[in-house]
Amino acid sequence: MNDNLGSPDAPDSFALLPGAVHSPVILHVPHSSREIPAPVRDGILLGDAELEEELDHITDAHTAELAAAAGEAAGLRPWRFVNRLSRLVVDPERFPDEREEMLAVGMGAVYTRTTHRAPLRPADTDPRPLIDRYFHPYARAMTQAVTDRLAATGRAVVIDVHSYPTARLPYELHGDGPRPPVCLGTDEFHTPPELVALAEKAFAGLGGVGIDSPFSGAYVPLRYYEREPQVIALMVEIRRDTYMREPGGAVGAGFPRLVAALTTLVDAVDEWTRSVYTAHG
Repeated sequence: MNDNLGSPDAPDSFALLPGAVHSPVILHVPHSSREIPAPVRDGILLGDAELEEELDHITDAHTAELAAAAGEAAGLRPWRFVNRLSRLVVDPERFPDEREEMLAVGMGAVYTRTTHRAPLRPADTDPRPLIDRYFHPYARAMTQAVTDRLAATGRAVVIDVHSYPTARLPYELHGDGPRPPVCLGTDEFHTPPELVALAEKAFAGLGGVGIDSPFSGAYVPLRYYEREPQVIALMVEIRRDTYMREPGGAVGAGFPRLVAALTTLVDAVDEWTRSVYTAHG
């Protein structure tokens, strides 16, 4: 194993930002950073200008600021789990093995292809050192965050905060469908219809809400995946033209409305889970 890839437990790898003791909500922000440690950068084939362009396309820009602003405004402060490194280091939301369908386009847990399917790393790159250094510590920490919410409140609600481009990029496997201003990604086991309804209501004023198109699914730590119904999950994908200048520019006039909508969802989820949990003892 390459021992020069950096420390998996470095403070800037990921951060759990505490919320209220009684909040079950974790705002998960996995793709907001552009940071790539120098030893990892050495394994990427792109020149500096090409890499910056790729980061413009692949980064969910300003989603960390969105989660922070909504967290500050919420009635009961949610917890936030934020990836401090670019998804070009590892993508913590991919399966780390052959279950991952994005391997078909070179974008498993460790990417070997870009958003435009150009070489990012050598095709024979061994992903295991990066997975060991970065993916597994992230997964353990996120699992512990969910475990702690279960212990404290009896449930954990993971709201995944993402963004996506207005125009389909070549790497997208399921990009033929609608691209609404807000896409809600769901999981059959972990996303109850009541949560979807709350999100649809919260984001209704942003121009339209769609379900599972162009992206689907929701992040759940593997320890709890399809095992623990009290781990509840929803992915929120915001189309970038609604709040920023694409592909990697500054926030625009729509950002405050987006903050207000996400805050509304966090507050509604807290009220809903408390009422359900109280009703069921």
